[in-house]
Amino acid sequence: MSRFVRASKYRHVFGQPSKKEHAIENVKITNSAWDTNIVSASGQYLSVNWNASGGGAFAILPLPSPFQGIPGFPHKLPDTIPMARSHTAAVLDTDWSPHNDSIVASGGEDGKVMIWKVESSMFEGWGTEGWVPQDFDPVLRIDGSPRRIGQVLFHPTASNVLASSSGEYNVKLWDLANPEEPRSVLSGHGDIVQSMTFNPTGTLLVTTSRDRKLRLFDPRVGGEAVRINDGHSGIKGSRVTWMGDLDKIATTGFSKMSDRQVAIWEVGGLSNVKTISLDQSAGVVMPFWTDNNILFLAGKGDGNIRYYEYESDSLYALSEHKSSEPQRGMCFLPRRALSVADCEIARAYKVHGSSIEPIAFIVPRKADSFQSDIYPPAPSIEPSLSAAEFFSGKVASLKLVSLGDGSIISGPPPSAVPSSAVPPTPISASVSSPTTIQPTRTFSVNISSPQAVVKPAPVTVSVPEPSPAAPAKSWAPPPSAAPSVAEVKTPVRSQTSDNKQADLEQENERLEAELRDAREKIRNLELQVETIRANARKAAQALLDE
Repeated sequence: MSRFVRASKYRHVFGQPSKKEHAIENVKITNSAWDTNIVSASGQYLSVNWNASGGGAFAILPLPSPFQGIPGFPHKLPDTIPMARSHTAAVLDTDWSPHNDSIVASGGEDGKVMIWKVESSMFEGWGTEGWVPQDFDPVLRIDGSPRRIGQVLFHPTASNVLASSSGEYNVKLWDLANPEEPRSVLSGHGDIVQSMTFNPTGTLLVTTSRDRKLRLFDPRVGGEAVRINDGHSGIKGSRVTWMGDLDKIATTGFSKMSDRQVAIWEVGGLSNVKTISLDQSAGVVMPFWTDNNILFLAGKGDGNIRYYEYESDSLYALSEHKSSEPQRGMCFLPRRALSVADCEIARAYKVHGSSIEPIAFIVPRKADSFQSDIYPPAPSIEPSLSAAEFFSGKVASLKLVSLGDGSIISGPPPSAVPSSAVPPTPISASVSSPTTIQPTRTFSVNISSPQAVVKPAPVTVSVPEPSPAAPAKSWAPPPSAAPSVAEVKTPVRSQTSDNKQADLEQENERLEAELRDAREKIRNLELQVETIRANARKAAQALLDE
C-alpha cells in the first residue's frame, strides 16, 4: 500500500442532508416500473412522477433547499395538490428546459409529449383555509409516438429543441415552434432506448439500449448512428452521461454475471477506456457528472451515493454519502443555482419513501470569499442557438456563467466530428484486418475535407513565400547594377515552394481517393456482416420453431 495520498481539493467532500423540516413530505410517488429518475429539477422547481388514478400525472413543486425551508410553503404537502394531469396514461419522464426554469416537458405511456409553463402564482396560499388547488394545463401537446414515450430531453444549447425516445425503438428531435413532424429521427436500435444524453454543445447524442449497444449520433447528419459498439453485457438497465467537454462518456450497467459496473468510453472511436466493477446489487445505477470532474453514482434501492474524481483516464474514489433510506429516484440541481456561500459544489434531490430530500455536497473550507478553484463556469440559462439555426447546421459554443460575478462567457468551440474520426493508421491496413469488420458508422460530412485527410496542410511549407514586393525588386534592378546572387535566388526559392505545394496537393488527392475506396469497402463489409447476422437470426428462429 502506498504511503502517499493523491492530492485533490475534493478529497474531503461530504454530503449534508437537509433537516426534516426542509424536505418535502407526503409525496405520492408513481408505482410505474419504468426505469427513469422519477424526479427532475430546474433552478426554481421540481417535477416528480405521481401515483395518480384515472390517467397520468406529475407534480410541480417549489425547489427545496438543504439550508433553509421554503418561505410560505408547507414542507408536508396537502393530500390534494395542483397536478399536471393531461396525460391519459402514466407519466414516465420529465425534463426542465436549461434555458427557462419555468418550462418542463413530459412524456408518458399514452405516446404524448407535452410542454408545460409554470407560473409562480400557482403556489400562493397552498394548504391555507379556503384554498382550492388549480391543475396545470399544457401549453403544447405533441403526438410523439403510437407507443410509449420513455424519455424526454431538452437540447443544451438550442432553444425549443426537444428529444424524445419511444417504444418504436427510435429517438425523435422536435422543433417546439413547429411540432407537426419531428425534424430528425434517430433509428437503428434493436430494442427499447434506456437512456440518452447530449454532449455539452448538443452536436452529438449518445444512447444506451436494451439490445446492449452503445450508439453515437450526429442528429443533423442523418438517422443512422455514426458509431456503434457493444456496451455492458448484462441484460439489466444501462445508463449514460456525458463527461463535460472531455470527449468521453460514462456508462453504468451490468456484466453477464450481474456485477454492477461503471465504464468510461472515448468518443472518437467509441472504444472502452476503463471498466470498474462496483458490487452485485440488483438496482440500476444512475450516473451524474459535474464539471468539477466528479462522477456521482446512485443505485436504485441503495442508501448510499458514491462519488469519484476523474483524472488521467482513471476514476479515483473520493467517498460516499451513506443513508439508511433506499432511494427510488434522484436528480441533480443545475450548477448555476448552487449556494456558493456554503461551498456547495453539487446538490442531489433524493426520492425515498414518501419524501424528497435535498442533499448538499460541500467542500469544507473556512474562507468567506468566493472559492474560484472549486467553481468552474457553469452552463448559462441563455441559449446559444435558435431551433432554426440548429437544424440548419449552425454550431455555437455553450454559453457559460461565472458563479462568482454572474458574467457570461463562451465555452470551448464545439466539435461536430469526434477527434478520432479519421484513424491515424493507413486505411488499407485497417480494411484488410478482420477485427475491423464491425457494424460501426463513421461521419461522412467532414471526412472528405482535405484538412481531415492530410495532416501536413499546404500552408505548413517550411520555405516562406516571398512578399509581392520582393520579386519586383529582384526582377527589376537598376540598369547600372548587375543582379546579385541573392537576388537571382529569390524566384528559385519560390519555384521550389510552389513545387512542394503541388506535390502536397497531389498527395492529398491520392489519399482522398484511397480514403473513399476504403470507406466504400468498409460499407460493403458492414452490409455483409449485417446480412450474415440476419440470416443467423432467421436460422436460429427456425430451429426454435421446430
